[in-house]
Amino acid sequence: MSVWVDKFDVFAGGFWLTFQICVLAATGALILGAVVAVLRISPVPPLRAVGTAYVTIFRNMPLTVVMFFSAFALPALGSNADFLRIPVLDLVFTRLSTDLPYFRFALIALTLYTAAFVCEALRSGVNAVSPGQAEAARSLGLTFTQNLRYVVLPQSWKASIVPLGSVIIAMIKNSALIGFFGVVGDLSATADQLTGAEGYAFIPVAIGISIGYLIMTVPLGALLDRIERRQAVAAR
Repeated sequence: MSVWVDKFDVFAGGFWLTFQICVLAATGALILGAVVAVLRISPVPPLRAVGTAYVTIFRNMPLTVVMFFSAFALPALGSNADFLRIPVLDLVFTRLSTDLPYFRFALIALTLYTAAFVCEALRSGVNAVSPGQAEAARSLGLTFTQNLRYVVLPQSWKASIVPLGSVIIAMIKNSALIGFFGVVGDLSATADQLTGAEGYAFIPVAIGISIGYLIMTVPLGALLDRIERRQAVAAR
């Protein structure tokens, strides 16, 4: 167990890098997932088909495959991958001093994959809203966009928050894969470094890595349980 003390800075660095990518991926997935959810419920058939195709592809594709294509196909684009350099992300990476090799590609993979599940969580919330309210809004002359903005989405968020939290918790656990696809310094890569290169025993290292993930997931799970209990009381 001395590895916890001797290599505390390594564990802390791995936790911080994993935490950064989880926050960035969760933010991107929530935004992209909301856009795809709007496409899924759009009255325009081509837009609805695009949203359905996106969810069908990414929800049924293993994250390992998405990571593989992101880690090895996108870097192969070379100079043609400039479209991946988003100014906002460049600013975030500069502030965080985090633009490690493959970090950006791992972020893209996690975001694209998780957005499909965010979309379905949001759509379930939309389906929980009484159809009569949307029909009443249409009878008042509200457009589809206004209907979503003022009537449907404000109510659907309340029904979606617990499923969305579960999706984010799953994403945090899925982030353990990024260390095996070129991201150096996250929790899973830290475990590989300590057990492989430095020869520490696997079990103490695995326990330390597990604690890092639990620090992120347990408080979020407790918060979701509290929200669910409050919603149950309010529904009585």
